[in-house]
Amino acid sequence: MPAPHYVRNPQLPTIKPDYPGNKMVGRQYCNGADLYEPRLGTLLKWQLSTNPQKEEKKADTWTPEVVDCTEFLRGQNDGLVWLGHATFLLRIEATTLLFDPLLFSSLGLRRRHALPCRPEDLTNIDFLLLSHGHRDHLDDASIRQLARQNPGLRACGPLGLAGLLKGLAPRLPVQEAGWWQQFELGENAPFELFFLPASHWHRRGLFDLNRVLWGSFLLRLSDGRTIYFAGDTSLAGHFEEIERQFGPLDTVLMPIGAYKPAFMMQMSHVNPHEAAKAANQLRAGHFVPMHYGTFDLSDEPAAEPLRLIEEIAAGGMLRPDLHVPAVGEVLPWQEWV
Repeated sequence: MPAPHYVRNPQLPTIKPDYPGNKMVGRQYCNGADLYEPRLGTLLKWQLSTNPQKEEKKADTWTPEVVDCTEFLRGQNDGLVWLGHATFLLRIEATTLLFDPLLFSSLGLRRRHALPCRPEDLTNIDFLLLSHGHRDHLDDASIRQLARQNPGLRACGPLGLAGLLKGLAPRLPVQEAGWWQQFELGENAPFELFFLPASHWHRRGLFDLNRVLWGSFLLRLSDGRTIYFAGDTSLAGHFEEIERQFGPLDTVLMPIGAYKPAFMMQMSHVNPHEAAKAANQLRAGHFVPMHYGTFDLSDEPAAEPLRLIEEIAAGGMLRPDLHVPAVGEVLPWQEWV
């Protein structure tokens, strides 16, 4: 095995003291200190196994409520809108960000509910935030359309992202960061933006395993408020590290779905109980769930993730306030205290 080395973007500041950069072994990024390589045998075991909730899942036709958000998109008011799965639109002081856009159905990824707007209505977007390269977070058709109809768009994401986007949107400016690095957004940006750890991995094809980093985002406003987007992650020590670095967080956008079977998903995603534990470790004030209801990616029934996180909150095991929006509903995050 090649000797490990450490990488970062030398043009960006690293905010964590003495952090050497992201560890790589050969051309693969490590998941923290360890190299994680999902095994084909695990996928085959899943495909050949029987889902004990098969009939329950088949009977569960629940989908999230969808409301039209076109009027909000055309305005200038601050707000947070869930577009389904892990896609959020966030507006802060006339600056608009879009997280992990997946606007269309594609092979193996069929939307179970409608988008709350037309894709062509997603204009005047300033920043495209991409947490990692999996196809349910970085979609070819979505990137092409967004770049085409947003000529001032800038992309921010992990090390290795520029090469991935080059064939999709050659003129799209891309800023790459390693973990614990701060993006350079210019003097007029109403927030600071940091790229932080997540416990995950990368693959889009046969020969690109872990060639692009993965991570999470944190925005810190001028008044000190924070918004955290967890990306795709399993439960690991990075949540406590983030809290130590930034203190209690205000609003966290946290995945709760695609967690069964555990032998397949436990190194990739959090289940609702783990998501609650992560939010509690972050000492969050507000919790907005994501990564459920839009696509069929795993063995649990569609309604189970939301039901469980609501039960956890009702039982007093979730520290932050739980906000469950309809798809397209505008959340007044700026008013939360």
